[in-house]
Parts: sequence; structure tokens; C-alpha cells
Amino acid sequence: MITFALPKGRLAEKSAALLAKCGVDTAVLNEDTRKLVLESADGRCGFFLVKPADVPAYVEAGVADLGIVGKDTLIEEGRDLYEMLDLKMGECRLSIAGYPERRDVLTNPHLRVATKYVNTARRIFADREEIEIIPLHGSIELAPVTGLADVIFDVVQTGSTLKANGLVVLEDVYTGITARLVANKVCLKTKAEELLPLIEKLREAVK
Repeated sequence: MITFALPKGRLAEKSAALLAKCGVDTAVLNEDTRKLVLESADGRCGFFLVKPADVPAYVEAGVADLGIVGKDTLIEEGRDLYEMLDLKMGECRLSIAGYPERRDVLTNPHLRVATKYVNTARRIFADREEIEIIPLHGSIELAPVTGLADVIFDVVQTGSTLKANGLVVLEDVYTGITARLVANKVCLKTKAEELLPLIEKLREAVK
């Protein structure tokens, strides 16, 4: 059996469609259920539905053989696993955003940055003597609006939420953020006969 860690939410639907295109029986993923552990009708595949940020942990631990996760999460988590394919889904960027009239805020001696990408933010601002990273997990755009932070560091896709709150991108830090197929290092060797043909089918499907 091949096991997958799949992110709950919008990416799950796209992931299921891509896997189905490669011959994986994903019908169980379309069922109306609250179960988080699912198995295909043919018994060849198992699926764990987890929060996007948790996908790398399940794959690194070998609980799942393969996972589908955003590159932003891989950068943040820094897990020991193989990044096999760029699935070219959900493209976005990791950017610093704030008020357009305060672009000079990035040169301030003390900078307050609100983000859910705490590890990544610490790395990109490592040369700053005074930096305050404020961990948030939702409505990041609210931080500058309320004065909690000077800027935010977050994923940007269309920029519509930023615009609605009077914010703009001040600097793109990472571009080409897309969904990636990742594999457990040990499983890729011990289950090569099962995994490698599927990975090659996915490679062709993405092309």
C-alpha cells in the first residue's frame, strides 16, 4: 500500500484530481466524511488528511510514503525528506507587505514583523540587530492595520486581501511558491517498485 499525507482544503481537491489522472483510486476523497484516515476501494492506497503545515512531519516520520505540500511550508519546516516534483499548482509568493506610504519602514532600526512563517522570517532578517517576530496564525493582514506590527511576511497570490486592507507588497522574498511532491527517504528505497512508477506518472501528468 502507498500512503499519502494530503493537505486539507483547496489543495486537497487539486491533489486528488492529479492523483486520479495517474490511475490512483481517489473516489474515497470525494466522500462526505469527517474521517481523517481513508483507504481506496482497491486497498492499494491510504490517505491521511492533515493540516498543510503538518504534511512534512508525517512524511519525514515515514507515517506517509508521499506527501503534497506547498514550497512555503517546506522552506519553513526544513524537514529531512526528498522533494521529488514541482506539481505547478497554487502558485504564489512569499512577500513582505505593509503600507505603501511607509516603504522606508524596512530600514528602521527596530522592525516588527507579523507572520506564521517564524523560522523563515528569522532567517531572512538574520542580519537585523533589532527584529521582533510576532507569530500569528490567521488574518495576518490585520497586524499592520491595528498597529501590532510594522509589516507582515506572508504568502501572496492575487494580492486582493492586501489591497482590501490598504497594504501592498514591499518586497518579494521567494517567488514560484507551488505545491511539491515529497517523499520519505527510507520509503523511497524500500518501496521503490511501488513509488517510482507513480512518481514518473505524476511527472508526465504535470508536463
